[in-house]
Amino acid sequence: MAGSDAAMTMPGAALPSGADPAARYRRREQALMLLLASPAFLIILGLLLVPLGWLVWQSFQADGFTLQHYRRILAEPVYWNTFATTFRISGIVTLAALLLGYPLAYAAASAPPRRALVILALVIVPFWTSVLVRAYAWLILLQRSGLINSLLEGLGLSEQPLALVHNELGTIIATLHILLPFMVLPLYATMQKIPGDLLQAGASLGGRPLHVFWRVFLPLSLPGVLAGLTLVFVLCLGFYITPELMGGGRTIMVSMLVSRNVELYSQWGAASAVSVVLLLCVGLIFLAVGRLVPIERIVGTQ
Repeated sequence: MAGSDAAMTMPGAALPSGADPAARYRRREQALMLLLASPAFLIILGLLLVPLGWLVWQSFQADGFTLQHYRRILAEPVYWNTFATTFRISGIVTLAALLLGYPLAYAAASAPPRRALVILALVIVPFWTSVLVRAYAWLILLQRSGLINSLLEGLGLSEQPLALVHNELGTIIATLHILLPFMVLPLYATMQKIPGDLLQAGASLGGRPLHVFWRVFLPLSLPGVLAGLTLVFVLCLGFYITPELMGGGRTIMVSMLVSRNVELYSQWGAASAVSVVLLLCVGLIFLAVGRLVPIERIVGTQ
């Protein structure tokens, strides 16, 4: 009996189960956190996971389980052409957004606070207008009797109206205008964090402004460049309203193919299969980019 009492009073002896107040407090805290997070989990389950699971299940259905929808995507040229058009337009829009957005973000990052605020305000103001309204505005501006063609003819730069709408060019112009802020804002956020002392140090060592920019500023801004490229490209892949209006039925993108499979042919399985393939493409893009830059940098949480 004395031996057991001595063992229980030893410093290294284990306490009975549930006797540690710190352990009970941790378990209670974990249970409370799980209880508080359960509404968010239910929302994610109901609004994301369940529809996504239904989409995948529907893509394998046609009077029973089948792979015909995926075989059709691989076999029919219309699907290949649509995906090629979508990726081509997305690539052109992304590169154009980088060429226009990088100087704009650089000007905002290097300007005094008030001037930078004005530049960013001009970039953000289009967000207050509906995408549909902006697409219709570009449709009016670029049509054969619109302001752009009238101005070109008035300046003698064109003898006849140019075909600026109902084609890929009109789609690219309108899409670029809508997605440009998604390039500028990540670039500006990254550029603003670059210490100015590094640029001054490069200049004090004899580097010319262009050399300092190329060797110091540009490499440090590459995470913002990659984040902007990813955001614009992925968002452009799923565009629907703008290509539908500006393309005039001649420029078919993946989102329009999904819509037509449902509206014209009532083929929910085919539309679901196309959506799943596009979703996989987006996932692969994020996976590849995530190896270079953390996803938190892309979505703006870091």
